[in-house]
Amino acid sequence: MIFSQWLSLVLLGICLYIFWQIRNVLLLALTAITFAVVLNRAVRLLQKRIPDRRIAVLILTSAVLLLIGLFGIIIVPPFIAQLQDLMGLAGQVVDRSQSWIMALGNIVPGFAIEDLRSLEAILGQLQSLNLEILFGRFLVWFSNTLTVVFNLLLVSVVIIMVLLNPMAYRRLFLKVFPSSRKQQISRVLDGCEEAIAGWFIGILFNMTIIALMSMIGLWILGIPLAFANGLLAGLLAFIPNLGPFISVIPPAAIALLEGPWKAIAVVVLYIVIQQIESNILTPLVMKKQVSLLPAVTLLSQVVFAAFFGFLGLLLALPLTLIIQKWLDEFWVRGFLDQH
Repeated sequence: MIFSQWLSLVLLGICLYIFWQIRNVLLLALTAITFAVVLNRAVRLLQKRIPDRRIAVLILTSAVLLLIGLFGIIIVPPFIAQLQDLMGLAGQVVDRSQSWIMALGNIVPGFAIEDLRSLEAILGQLQSLNLEILFGRFLVWFSNTLTVVFNLLLVSVVIIMVLLNPMAYRRLFLKVFPSSRKQQISRVLDGCEEAIAGWFIGILFNMTIIALMSMIGLWILGIPLAFANGLLAGLLAFIPNLGPFISVIPPAAIALLEGPWKAIAVVVLYIVIQQIESNILTPLVMKKQVSLLPAVTLLSQVVFAAFFGFLGLLLALPLTLIIQKWLDEFWVRGFLDQH
């Protein structure tokens, strides 16, 4: 009896070690499954008019590729051009920040002057860096074409394969569990599918509205590069809590070139947009699909980013939703059944 328990622990440790070694592949697979779950909803709608599932999948994937191509042709070039202009303004932002700090040093109390000087020294170090070279090196590193293309192909192929016959993969997954648990596992999978589909639709809607509001607001304030900054705000809205905080930095820095009041106006604009997103958009779109407390969302992002890197940060919310569904079924329901 003791030997079998130790053997089970050893096997569990070996399995965890293997999973850890292939964690990147597992995350890519989860990414593919997440998109497949969402696209499967669209395939089901198409099947009401086109009974042949293979033709429906072909039409859907062609439409998605067409939309991605149009996005790349119409939106990406001006975004990259404005993003390069944004990086070119980095030196001016540092210069203007130093001048404001020097002016502020003449009016603040004596005990704060030392802190201001420390901040000025940091800005001086930033100024000494060639930010354009750093940005160029980042692009070279990011455009590691072999890895990126391979990952995209892997995710795309898995998505298409799952879409062609999702029930076969579901049955394969259910075979891992004993017959007494299959109905329960199936219920969990249904809940995970509903949560992921609802989250994706809701976050896509929020990203679009936030991008439009940011562009319009920055344009009204007369902030340069409003298109790039607005699109960046929409893309970063994919990352709850952290995304909005990061997105306000570039437009606020640009606004600082024209005066502190404009930078403050940009910060106020983004706070207003964030309040609209938190109090109107999210409750309106995702109140039935996503029921996670803000602190749980933030902690999950930190944990998954620490263990799995940037991809873990992007998938933190769907991963948390999946874990929540499993805990609800096997922990909460199990506890209630026992009492």
